[in-house]
Amino acid sequence: MLISIVTIFPEFFAEVFDFGMIRQGRKKGLLETEIVDLREFAPDARKTVDDRSYGGGEGMVLKPELIFEAVEKCQEKWGDRGRVILLSPQGRRFDQKKANELSLLPHLILICGRYEGVDQRVADYLADEELSVGDFVLSGGEFAACSVVDAVSRLIPGVVGKGNSVLEESFMDDLLDFPHYTRPAEFRGWKVPDILLSGDHVRIQRWRRQKALERTQQKRPDLLKEESCLEDRAALKKTEV
Repeated sequence: MLISIVTIFPEFFAEVFDFGMIRQGRKKGLLETEIVDLREFAPDARKTVDDRSYGGGEGMVLKPELIFEAVEKCQEKWGDRGRVILLSPQGRRFDQKKANELSLLPHLILICGRYEGVDQRVADYLADEELSVGDFVLSGGEFAACSVVDAVSRLIPGVVGKGNSVLEESFMDDLLDFPHYTRPAEFRGWKVPDILLSGDHVRIQRWRRQKALERTQQKRPDLLKEESCLEDRAALKKTEV
């Protein structure tokens, strides 16, 4: 998989991709990252990438022609259109389902916004979709890009050593993860649940599923409102009776 990132701060990514699952994916040849410096497409000596907003107001806006050229050069270089994503507060919420969907694609092109934003024509006529990592404001899309790349890369088949482990993590089935324990079996009087020491894998799986349901109900009940969770909600009610 190839992930291209269009940014005005290429140095931001100098070392950030040399850790964790991103590094593993690159080392195994399953993931390639490309940083595209938007300033290289600026025609003037000052490498200007932004301008004032029509209609007035504070802040600067990234110019459309440079972003179009950067993305189109990238597409031409690799011989495919890729999936073009604008990282923006106006986008749909990025979640585990979207990460899984994107991990199956051969090429992603992420556009990092800055300042007051990006010329609307980029969203309207260039990007395939807009994604947001949350309802808060970041200094720029570079931080969001790191989250997207990390979430997507670990789902690429073969990147994580034990492939099944990613299938049991939070949000993979609209539930939070179940509680995890490790040695020692007793710490300051707090004991690991007996069932986890029983060796009965069927009962352990049932316990984990139940705890995931309970944790989701307590901490993120909004996830159980999804239609796909109706059976889980019924199961939780049944256990509460």
